[in-house]
Amino acid sequence: MEKLYRLVQADGFSFKSFGLTFGVRTNHPLAIDMIRAHLPPGSSVLKVQAVDRLYSFFLPNSARQVWARPFHLLYGNAQTLAKTHSDAELLEVFETDLNLHIATATERLFFIHAGVVAWKGKAIVIPGSSYTGKSTLVGEFLRQGATYYSDEFAVFDPRGYVHPFPKPLGIRMGADQKQTRVSPAQYGCAVGMKPIRLGLILFTRYLPSARWRPKVISPGKAALNLLQHSFSVRERPEAAFAFADKVTRRTRVLVGPRGEAKDLVRVVCQEADLEKG
Repeated sequence: MEKLYRLVQADGFSFKSFGLTFGVRTNHPLAIDMIRAHLPPGSSVLKVQAVDRLYSFFLPNSARQVWARPFHLLYGNAQTLAKTHSDAELLEVFETDLNLHIATATERLFFIHAGVVAWKGKAIVIPGSSYTGKSTLVGEFLRQGATYYSDEFAVFDPRGYVHPFPKPLGIRMGADQKQTRVSPAQYGCAVGMKPIRLGLILFTRYLPSARWRPKVISPGKAALNLLQHSFSVRERPEAAFAFADKVTRRTRVLVGPRGEAKDLVRVVCQEADLEKG
């Protein structure tokens, strides 16, 4: 750690996010604003010395010879997280690691890998891993007038209410499916600002020839499906299962493959009541 402290010693700040405290330090003061732009929504800057996790950024001096191609370095505590020539890649690794740490370490909230929109005052949660069409589905809901809550995490409190996590959407475009950050403002939609009740959970993935003909599954199966996308199931399995069981027993859960996003969204938006009957 002594070598690391000598390497990064110029500037920094501390912040709190979802009940956890973090520290950031960098050898390049001009990087502070870029780093802050990648903090989770709702983060607040603090004046504390003891933190739960410390991130250290080392950016090479721009005055060095171009041919030297010096590395940008990122550490999480004493662990090397990234060694790259790109400051953009460095910040992406920082944001990913930070969000993952929050999702797994927080004890008062439950994080599910999911997209979230609000329709008629209730949350529609779309759990899913990468390349399942989750972001495309979120984007189509926004085009139809839904309120944006998240493209990455469904953040639940113990009551089962869903909190906003409105980072830019990660839309995959082109033949290479490269992810592009898209601001929700580009959809002309409202952005959620407060927790809302859960109305519907959709377990679906894109299949080119599929039609949206969802099935209703039992609360037990629904809970197991939800746990597959939970970040706390390994650290707090009993609490995670109790949460998933509670949420799925009182919420409509639909399962099935889908074709075009607009076809599913049209059907769901025509539903007058999202609550479980």
